Amino acid sequence: MLFITTVVVTALTSIASVLALPATRAVSKPPPVPLISGAAGIAGGLITQPSVVDRFKKLLTDSNGAVLTGDALRQLTVFDFNNQKAADGAKGGSILLATVDNFPILEGLGISAAVSLVEPCGLNIPHLHPRANEFLTVVDGILNTGFVQENGFNTEIETQLGKYQGTVFPKGSIHYQQNPTCKSAVFVAALESEDPGRSDIATSFFKLPTDVIDAALGFPHTIGGSNIDQWRAHLPVNLAAGVDSCLKACADDGDGDDDDDDDDDDDDGDD
Repeated sequence: MLFITTVVVTALTSIASVLALPATRAVSKPPPVPLISGAAGIAGGLITQPSVVDRFKKLLTDSNGAVLTGDALRQLTVFDFNNQKAADGAKGGSILLATVDNFPILEGLGISAAVSLVEPCGLNIPHLHPRANEFLTVVDGILNTGFVQENGFNTEIETQLGKYQGTVFPKGSIHYQQNPTCKSAVFVAALESEDPGRSDIATSFFKLPTDVIDAALGFPHTIGGSNIDQWRAHLPVNLAAGVDSCLKACADDGDGDDDDDDDDDDDDGDD
């Protein structure tokens, strides 16, 4: 009996040594992934495939049917939000949206995502997504948000979000995000379409004929044909510089006070 027990213990010890996890080793930082060149054309080729499996085979295998490897596979399956940069004329931050136009693997999946850096006092100007509901989560800093629905329920629904807090913006609703603090904020957004679209409200509105704008606003003496073009020339791009009162408060505080306030802001946002 003792011999059998010894054999069993020895065998279990051997198995344990084989199954033991390898020693902890340093893991290098994943390399950056460039945006896909010709992504829209690739996505267009996937549309004609009859099934999801066929789409993945066309995208992720070579001419011999073998799954791609290395950088070739990584570029088609990893979207690097570090590629974002501020749009021309944007002063309040940057945003990068992963859609079927720049990440073809999303074709047919019904999802997309965005990551945005909102500078101190920055404003993601009022806009809407015509084809998607949105769930937005703050991952750093504080954001004020709001949305307005359609006629019949067009009261603004306001929220303030701290770190790891989220909210929704229904499809087609006019919504915005504004950073009310003197430190940067970051948010991640998920949308239920690979092609959610975006329409900036002020920019789109002022594309209309001048007489239509005058009539709609009811201020023909204040905003008339003589100065409509001046309005159009100064419309902000996506992330605007923000609210003057916030910018002034941050300027008055000075750079030295910003670090002292950071911890307080984080505490308030996490409550």
